[in-house]
Amino acid sequence: MNDILTGLDHHASLPAAQQPIWPNSDEVAKVRAELAKQPPLVFAGEVDQLRTRLAEAAAGRAFLLQGGDCAETFADATADRIRNRVKTLLQMAVVLTYGASMPVVKMGRMAGQFAKPRSSNDETRGEVTLPAYRGDAVNGYDFNLESRTNDPWRMLKAYNTSASTLNLIRAFTQGGFADLRSVHEWNRGFSENPTNIRYESLAKEIDRAIKFMAACGADFESLRTTEFYVSHEALLLDYERPMTRIDSRTGNPYDTSGHFVWIGERTRQLDNAHVDFLSRVRNPIGVKLGPTTSVDDVKSLIEKLDPKLEPGRLTFISRMGASKVREELPKLVEAVRDLGAQPLWITDPMHGNGITTKNGYKSRHFDDVMDEVRGFFEVHQSLGTIPGGIHVELTGDDVAECLGGSEKIDEATLEERYESLCDPRLNHSQSLELAFLVAESLRKI
Repeated sequence: MNDILTGLDHHASLPAAQQPIWPNSDEVAKVRAELAKQPPLVFAGEVDQLRTRLAEAAAGRAFLLQGGDCAETFADATADRIRNRVKTLLQMAVVLTYGASMPVVKMGRMAGQFAKPRSSNDETRGEVTLPAYRGDAVNGYDFNLESRTNDPWRMLKAYNTSASTLNLIRAFTQGGFADLRSVHEWNRGFSENPTNIRYESLAKEIDRAIKFMAACGADFESLRTTEFYVSHEALLLDYERPMTRIDSRTGNPYDTSGHFVWIGERTRQLDNAHVDFLSRVRNPIGVKLGPTTSVDDVKSLIEKLDPKLEPGRLTFISRMGASKVREELPKLVEAVRDLGAQPLWITDPMHGNGITTKNGYKSRHFDDVMDEVRGFFEVHQSLGTIPGGIHVELTGDDVAECLGGSEKIDEATLEERYESLCDPRLNHSQSLELAFLVAESLRKI
């Protein structure tokens, strides 16, 4: 076991991108010690189960739906907002399950997504320069010195908030809230709205399927609960390392901060700390791949993170942008296919399509998001490989942050209902619209 622990700490000697500059190293050490004493947020058995589910998706026998906030905040960790995000993902999953004719693995960007990478350590407004907002696990959003001072004790609050979020998620998904019949009724309300009339025929098909199941005597009691997993970017190593535990059954290390953790586009350097650390834990892990990713990059990432080519271990999250996905993604998918590896390929159609509107809001066009999804499917269909899932930033609330969709959100509407502290998210209606459109694509495969 000492050898395992020594290996886990090897990352400490390597460069680590996107880490906050803490004002007091002694306080960081105290927080890390406190985190190390806390109970795990997730359990090794759950993590192993997810790895099995993701292996099914990589083989084309399931489909992954991963979604949630760009950056969770402590203030928004309320029962209503958590419920709305879970509800939105459940609604999307029903539509995708019917469209794909296979199980949908449901995974939230929840209960841990409290830190964000930034393009600069500082932010300047007028003549005032302060540390950049790096997520609630590091500092506050308000632009004043007290708020923006990096505070390691916020990591402990992130742990506690994650624990309470997970408690609610488990109650919602195991206590009848996820009942298939209720979720379908919510979707009927969406499809019967005149602005969404094009989706009514698919909703009616699902309705007939559920009535057929009932007529055949289906056991709906077994459909009242559902598996639900949580994920986040493993960005803060001062949080992830103390949350790593050695499983008493197997002696293997698990990052118990979440079932699934991923490495971002800005932290996937092969000789840096994030890749080294996550190469040593047993969680299924993801890596974001932007348009500058080379064939050598993906081959080296596989060799480092998944040398045994273990089913369900590695997920590549493509975030190319609508204008580049058809050009840049094929060479990566083809190289991985020819290598004999079978990671799970999913698309993040959000991060490569950012714009700034004329009135100063960070936004995305819904049409660009959908175009990247279509491009992702087209690439895999042309190469005979498997498009295994989608990864989206969304909220269950009635915000206006992404332009377009059936609601026809415009720049003026952003001024009325924009709430995100980081990147723009699809709102509840846009998320369901995305699910119906993806379901149509899945039916053609």
